[in-house]
Amino acid sequence: MSAAPRAGSARDPLLIGTRASALARRQTEIVIQALHRIDPSIVCRVELIRTQGDEATDIAFSQFESQGVFVRRIEEALLGYEIDLAVHSYKDMPSISTADLTIAAFLSREDPRDALVTRTGLKLSELPGGASVGTGSPRRQAQLGTVRQDLQIAGIRGNVDTRVRRVAEGNVDAIVLAAAGLSRLGRLAEASELLDPSIFVPAAGQGIIAVQTRSDNALVRDLLARLDDSDTRACAIAERAVAISINAGCQTPLGAYAEIVEGQMRLSAFLAARDGSMRRASAEGEPSQGPELGAEVGRKLARRKGRNSQPDTVKATDARR
Repeated sequence: MSAAPRAGSARDPLLIGTRASALARRQTEIVIQALHRIDPSIVCRVELIRTQGDEATDIAFSQFESQGVFVRRIEEALLGYEIDLAVHSYKDMPSISTADLTIAAFLSREDPRDALVTRTGLKLSELPGGASVGTGSPRRQAQLGTVRQDLQIAGIRGNVDTRVRRVAEGNVDAIVLAAAGLSRLGRLAEASELLDPSIFVPAAGQGIIAVQTRSDNALVRDLLARLDDSDTRACAIAERAVAISINAGCQTPLGAYAEIVEGQMRLSAFLAARDGSMRRASAEGEPSQGPELGAEVGRKLARRKGRNSQPDTVKATDARR
């Protein structure tokens, strides 16, 4: 185990850590392809790391005691100089960054929406009353309840193939999962419907690949900086700021979605609160104001106790106060 920073030369391969799922491996391939577009001579070696979330497939997300169950062991490998960089789904990462590690690159975002998969191609509005819809996400469960209270929600976990197979085998009538995962695996055609993000607000960071390294590894940091997409980074930071402002964890039924339209950031969020209210808030401003906009949206969500009306909207001038 070497403590010296590596830069991926032919003499010293760039060691990349990731989970062993098909989607994680595909996301790692995307990162490697991006690196090779910068420098075809870069040599990469992938280290597959089994995380707590991968091992405890029979445990619901709500039963985990802490965040980062799909991330922590990979971060430990980074801190232990076993790997040089790590490839994560950003939505799996804890709200608070790990000391001595940095996200050096956010790759251009894939489709952030949720997708519905059914056996017969029915859309959400077409499912019969009492139909079972599988998801392990508290956010998705809450959002389904806002539009179809007559559905039966089944708590399921597993990789993309496992969940889609549950539909094909008739264990559930439908599932909801990230469109980005289906797209990256070449399976987007299996989606019966892509759900409107203004109603089904995506998870913070959904569809974003984050590439992490040690803060002291300047060589790798500089290399990865060339992969960084500035708009995706701005949106990721704004969405994460909402989660931080309300101290959200992986069990919090929170959605936060930022997009940049004609140079302006639009940030919207959804929170299913413990008092039973479904809270929404939004903000608009400059992309550079993402942290302030996210914090303001979080404060508005926290204040909207018992109110289910139209979302509050705050302008950037308000967000800076």
